[in-house]
Amino acid sequence: INEAIKRIESFAPERVLIESTGRLELPFSIAAHQAQLPLVICNAAQVRSFAKSLGRLAKTDKLDAQDIAHFGESIKPPISILKAKNLRDISDLLTLRSQHLEMSTMEKNRLKRMPEITQKSLNRILKSIQNEISWVDKQLDKKIAKVPQWKELVDLLTSAKGVGKVLAYTLLSELPELGNLTRKEVAALVGVAPMNRDSGGYKGKRSIRGGRHKVRTVLFVSMLSTIQCHPKLKPMYQRLVAKGKPKKVAIVACMRKQLTILNQMVKTNTHWDESHV
Repeated sequence: INEAIKRIESFAPERVLIESTGRLELPFSIAAHQAQLPLVICNAAQVRSFAKSLGRLAKTDKLDAQDIAHFGESIKPPISILKAKNLRDISDLLTLRSQHLEMSTMEKNRLKRMPEITQKSLNRILKSIQNEISWVDKQLDKKIAKVPQWKELVDLLTSAKGVGKVLAYTLLSELPELGNLTRKEVAALVGVAPMNRDSGGYKGKRSIRGGRHKVRTVLFVSMLSTIQCHPKLKPMYQRLVAKGKPKKVAIVACMRKQLTILNQMVKTNTHWDESHV
């Protein structure tokens, strides 16, 4: 990586592009950022679609590099802003927490169908996973407590009905634009805004796609309990279902409404009040 950075610096490039490949790109991205290179972390699927649109069907490392370079030259994507280390730590801890929860679910399912002789072992594993989740939660709390502005933001977000620490921490680390966008912009950024599929007289079925999947996933899980007690979102969900909307569509609509409420709260720096709805 150090050799690559030195070589790239000698060209004084307008952009340095690297595909996002499940965190494998992170060490290079950090090094490039420290060297003040104009780094762009691009979507691999977008680059591949670009290459196919030009008739490129073959795929090798050399061809991929050419396609990425051509993509950068033609599209001129904006320079990526790398998150601060503390925010990356929070994001990593949240990912780890999610993985622990998945393992816990797997072990619980295994516990239901495995014979009695295996129960003690499975219970020990479950207890160990729960201890790790508790440890992660403590680390997250410590990280937030070190930055007064973050603590204030988390306190503001958690004042809203249906928003717990995990959702607040996720919004803090994965959606720093919250409060600086319009309701339509923030919904599109997270990926909860329905996209049109129209052509001529044909009106296709709207659906959500893309966006910040981490935020969307946590928001969805949070909404499953929020629609049971929220003074505004519960009636909204019931009304949509009564009109014949699929339950998942109704939940996504409530997610979009919750995001709008939180965006407005952060924008005006005001705590939860039913008048925001």
